Amino acid sequence: MKLHTLAPNKGAKHRVKRLGCGESSGHGKTSGKGNKGQKARSGSGTRVGFEGGQMPLHRRLPKRGFNNFNFKTKVEVVNLAQLDKAFNDGDTVNEEALRKAGLINRACEQVKVLGLGEISKKLTIVVDTISASAKEKVEKAGGSVQLIA
Repeated sequence: MKLHTLAPNKGAKHRVKRLGCGESSGHGKTSGKGNKGQKARSGSGTRVGFEGGQMPLHRRLPKRGFNNFNFKTKVEVVNLAQLDKAFNDGDTVNEEALRKAGLINRACEQVKVLGLGEISKKLTIVVDTISASAKEKVEKAGGSVQLIA
């Protein structure tokens, strides 16, 4: 292989559509825009959902339901398998320690430990909530769980 033998793959390069270059080009006269009107003008177009001045569908339908997005509690979830990898025997696991270990990054109001995976180290876990299976596994491994009120 040499520089003069290099070529793009078959079909990778397309001919540029030459607009307005005479009627014989196939893209002359109106340049593929059809006849006159708003859509034939440069910079034209209407916003999404515009129905020609008719009341749009999203405004004709009634509002329903309730969205709790702004008021929900932000909970960060950590699994036992992650704790087993990140911490040593006898460590205390709290929100600050989880942030240092890189297991929590975002702003949250609560930290919850779930029971996915196994744990073999004696850890003291101080969190807001913990699942029943996670609590059982931690206590079976010799660790302890303290819940923040």
